[in-house]
Amino acid sequence: MTLTQDWFYWALFSAVFAALTAIFAKVGLEGVDSDLATLIRTSVILVLLAGFVYSTGKWSNPLALSGKTWLFLILSGAATGASWVCYFRALKVGDASKVAPIDKLSLLLVAVFATVFLNERPTSREWLGILMIGAGVIVLGLKR
Repeated sequence: MTLTQDWFYWALFSAVFAALTAIFAKVGLEGVDSDLATLIRTSVILVLLAGFVYSTGKWSNPLALSGKTWLFLILSGAATGASWVCYFRALKVGDASKVAPIDKLSLLLVAVFATVFLNERPTSREWLGILMIGAGVIVLGLKR
C-alpha cells in the first residue's frame, strides 16, 4: 500500500467506527441525559487519545504550535463538540437508522466548504456521488 492510498483505508475505518458510534450511543443513551452522555464520551476519548499519543511517542510541546494552528484546532474542537451535542440529542429521541444518515449531510457540506474555502475542486464524477448522497438525505428527511 502506498502512502497516497493510506487515506482511503483510514476513511473506511472511520466510517466503520462512526457506524459503531451511533449504535453504541443509542443503546448507551437509555436513562441518561444526552449532554451528560456526550461529556462521558468525550472524557473517554480524551483519556484514550492521551494514552495513544504518549505510548506512540508522538507527544510534543503544544506551546510550540503556531497561533494559526491553535486557532483552527480550537475552532475544530468547538465545532466537533457542537456536532456531538446535536448528534446525541438527535439520537436520544430519534432512530439511529434515521439520525446517522441525516448527519451525513456533512459530506455534502464538506465538499461545498472545501471548494469555497480550501480551493479544492472535486471532479464531475465526485460531485455526482456527493449530490446523490445529498439527494438520499433529502429522501430520508421527507420520510417522516
